[in-house]
Amino acid sequence: MPVIKEFVSLLPRNINRAVGQAMHTYNMLADGDRIMVAVSGGIDSLVLAWLLDHWRKKAPIDYTLLAVHLNMGFDADGQQLVEKQLCRLGVPCLIKQTSYGREALAAEDGKSGCFHCARKRRNRLFELAGEHDCNKIAFGHHQEDIIETFFLNLLYSGNLSTMVPRQNLFGGKLAIIRPLAFLGKKQIQSLGERLGIDPVKNPCPLAESSKRSTVRSLLTQLYMQDETMKASIFAALANVRTEYLLTPLDKDAGPQNHANHP
Repeated sequence: MPVIKEFVSLLPRNINRAVGQAMHTYNMLADGDRIMVAVSGGIDSLVLAWLLDHWRKKAPIDYTLLAVHLNMGFDADGQQLVEKQLCRLGVPCLIKQTSYGREALAAEDGKSGCFHCARKRRNRLFELAGEHDCNKIAFGHHQEDIIETFFLNLLYSGNLSTMVPRQNLFGGKLAIIRPLAFLGKKQIQSLGERLGIDPVKNPCPLAESSKRSTVRSLLTQLYMQDETMKASIFAALANVRTEYLLTPLDKDAGPQNHANHP
């Protein structure tokens, strides 16, 4: 397949605007950055790899990209398909073999497979970022992923938190960025189709039976009842009223005035 060279007509204005807003709001890119793009083979990470390469060609700053795919040890065919896609997109790539997937399934009889797998995968990416002098790691998480993570933590971990568009780590030496944070899944799929991207199916046997898939199913049912719920939930994550959460009161601060409780 030929490398995609023409970009302008392939990137819709609304998607370009949403990505630009996320990048600007969270200061994701800077001159001289060396960015590692974590590519699983799904449509989200492949679109992200193309998009960051596209922005690099038009941005007033200079940064470099390195796409990294970790083979989790389930099959070799998926790895070859990912490499083929990245070559077609014209993005330099690094493929690394691991046995993390099989090890995670064996841990605790598979009860916490997703947790063990994600932890090992994330730590390996951190190691590779250091080895290749990358100061940022880009993930293809989008709006629905952020909402799902919030509900995962709410329902299964008992806390109010989610993944954020930018997260600084190790005293600022490394940052995780999520340029697709303001995009919906359908927008990314639509762009992937325009680019002719053929996503690689997730080979993990737990992919359809994880806690995340359960939360996704629940949210899908809510969205079917009222499609505006998704935008409302996403907006709420940036509109937190901590004074109306169950936080312990400072006994020395005196009584609180709740007359304007919503």
